[in-house]
Order: sequence, then structure tokens, then C-alpha cells
Amino acid sequence: MPRNPHAIFATVTASTLLLGGFAAPAAQAAPVKAESLYAPSALVLTVARGEDPLTATVERAVTLTCAPTAEGTHPTPAAACKELAEVQGKFAELTAGPSNRTCTRQWDPVVVTAHGVWQGKPVQFSTTYGNACEMAGNMNDNAVFSF
Repeated sequence: MPRNPHAIFATVTASTLLLGGFAAPAAQAAPVKAESLYAPSALVLTVARGEDPLTATVERAVTLTCAPTAEGTHPTPAAACKELAEVQGKFAELTAGPSNRTCTRQWDPVVVTAHGVWQGKPVQFSTTYGNACEMAGNMNDNAVFSF
């Protein structure tokens, strides 16, 4: 049986690369981190145009992490986390107060959404407002959706 030196070289090289590729990540694996004392609180918040949260066009979106520290792309993460903590992560309660704002009756729907985890529990929230003025009034100008 004739031996092809190029085929042997290719097989040995491929085997070395394959085995070396699997061995390298295992040897350089990061150490396991200790569990956090805080339950995770990480959210993605959006403001979108449209009636349905599934089909609305997202205009703005931010990330918000509240534990162990307030951070993310939200412009005021500490204030937003404080407000969420006051309502125990129940987004519907952010709109509980009456609005003193006078708005037109123009129908230009705005949808706000929140997805993620609040103190270790999954969160999915969305609500639709008739227009941006109505949204701001119902949210009482809180920090959570002010971005």
C-alpha cells in the first residue's frame, strides 16, 4: 500500500490542531467564582412606538442592574433601582399615583417594556399608553422609564 506523505502530514497536523484546540481552553479555564450574596437584578427596559409590545418599533432601550450595585446603560441607575425597590419590583405599581399632567387626546401609542430578573425572579412587564405625554403623566416622571 503506497503511503502519501502529504496525507500523513495533513492528518498529523489536523489531529494536533484538533486536540490542541480542545486542550487549551480546558487548561486556561477561569476559576469558579463564589456565589454572590445578592439575588440578581438585571433588566432590559424599552420604550417603543406602537400598540403591541411584540410588534412595536423600539426607539430607546437601556440595561439596568441593581444588585449588588446600581449600574448599566440607564442614565440614572441608582434612582431607578431605588424606585423599583420601593415597589418591590412591581412595575405596575410605578403608575399607581394620579397624574397632574394635561395631555392631548392624540392617538400615538407608546409601549414600555421590562424584561429580565428582579431579585432572582423573572420579570416580564409591558403596558401601552395613548401617547408619550400620557406615558410620562402616568409614570409620574419616575426615573425607571426616563431615558
